[in-house]
Amino acid sequence: MQLGVGAVLLVAAAWLFGSIAEDVVTGDRLTVLDERVAQWLHLHARTGATHWMLVVSELHSTVAMTFYTSIVGILAFRKRRWRRVSTLALCVVGGMLLNVLMKLAFHRARPHFADPLLTLTSYSFPSGHVAASTIFYGLGVVWVFGQTRALQWRVLAVTAAGLAILLVAFSRMYLGVHYLSDVGAAFAEGVAWVALCLSALTTFWRKVGSRPDTLLAERGQDRPHSLR
Repeated sequence: MQLGVGAVLLVAAAWLFGSIAEDVVTGDRLTVLDERVAQWLHLHARTGATHWMLVVSELHSTVAMTFYTSIVGILAFRKRRWRRVSTLALCVVGGMLLNVLMKLAFHRARPHFADPLLTLTSYSFPSGHVAASTIFYGLGVVWVFGQTRALQWRVLAVTAAGLAILLVAFSRMYLGVHYLSDVGAAFAEGVAWVALCLSALTTFWRKVGSRPDTLLAERGQDRPHSLR
């Protein structure tokens, strides 16, 4: 079941990323929408909102996401939850490296304004902030699903993760450092990468004799007592 869901998500997310990337490379209609959205957001930027968008952006920078991942990894290491540690390392760290390679491959320039709110010299496509957030919060959703079958907690996890990712994506567009297609492709990239990593790790643990669900809950050790 897990591998089936992972395969569907991988194919769908990869297709979405490929479609967006094709439009960006060929300068198709999506790039026209990119410019219109970027100009509209820049025109309607306000000082108060800009401050909060900068805060959101900084809280999801590469340094910040690495810090969050390290904290979770250390806690998992101290409890000897090796599968969780390996999942974090492969998904989050590997995903960040993948994003760097993607930026170098597409080398798309960032939006340009005469009076920019924020200036960056790195490439734009796809957004590293959104990719890292998608991977990190996506793993959180997967672990919640592995911990409980309660619908309310699953819905809450998906909703919270989705809103967080949307906020990060909007902050990057609002600040004028990414186009709409940059954040859309980054989301697809993150989903595809998580699906690929979890499918690969699930297959690996099965081959070494672990239970099929040990990637999500290590022999019940990750489950709260109330959920066992």
